[in-house]
Amino acid sequence: MSCNTPSSVKKACCTPSAERERIEPVLSVAHRADRVRPELAQEMITLPASSFLMGTDYAEAFLADGEGPVREVSLSAFRIDRTPVTNDTFARFVEQTGYTTEAERYGWSFVFWQSIPEDRWAELVEDTVASTPWWCKVSGASWKHPEGPGSDIENRSNHPVVHLSWNDTQAYCEWSGQRLPTEAEWEFAARGGLVQKLYPWGDQLRDKGKHLCNIWQGEFPNVDTGEDGYQGTCPVEAFPANGYGLYSATGNTWEWCADWFDPAYHRAATRIDPHGPPEGQARVMKGGSFLCHKSYCNRYRVAARSSNTPDSSTAHIGFRCAADLA
Repeated sequence: MSCNTPSSVKKACCTPSAERERIEPVLSVAHRADRVRPELAQEMITLPASSFLMGTDYAEAFLADGEGPVREVSLSAFRIDRTPVTNDTFARFVEQTGYTTEAERYGWSFVFWQSIPEDRWAELVEDTVASTPWWCKVSGASWKHPEGPGSDIENRSNHPVVHLSWNDTQAYCEWSGQRLPTEAEWEFAARGGLVQKLYPWGDQLRDKGKHLCNIWQGEFPNVDTGEDGYQGTCPVEAFPANGYGLYSATGNTWEWCADWFDPAYHRAATRIDPHGPPEGQARVMKGGSFLCHKSYCNRYRVAARSSNTPDSSTAHIGFRCAADLA
């Protein structure tokens, strides 16, 4: 298959959105009142109360996404996962609660076209996104079967779990005693103590030619050369941590945040522990994914942002959790 990239479409490559009728989940989880499970607390880092410069005035930023302007934001101390939630950890949650994800209940999720075996295309692909045909509606795709029936996560226990909607993350957090980070918390943690740098490690995408995150190399969406060592997701600790000890802050998978998305709300909102607008239609996502490429979706920068509807799930969206100190 070969895909031609329409110049008029920019966001769908990042996050195709589902148009699903709401199916209420049946949860068998107990609310933990923000008491983080001890085994999960060990994998979190604590960040002190701080102020930092959020957003960017970068010339190549996506202004329509609301990346700027740069503003000083103050945060209370909080904890955040060192890595995105992995398949192994999510499997423990499912084993203990019996939770069924929205992708499993709806019976499908979005998969990138190159991940689907050519000889199974007619069997697995129900439809494609009209403006971005590399996104395929695949029957049976879920966190356990990332590319659809016949695929599994047997050798991906330490990869980020994917095909989870924002709604799914809330069920996980109820079990884990955590919560999603706010966009401000996520960005502060991802910056790793650096001030107004493009990436968690600085302004250069590579360090002396060495890849520092899992993104697309080649010609999007047809050829991923895998020069960084991966085509698709990678282990959450495959690349070096940032200055705060955070892994996979950019690239690999998009990460859900707690906030509703609005490109202009932050201009007039509080800059002390901001939480985004009180309502909306889509939730913030940060960090970019293995499908991001500068020619099309240059959103693997720390200040970049995107969004998706809370019921949407894809092969490149995951999450990490946060928690209050109290």
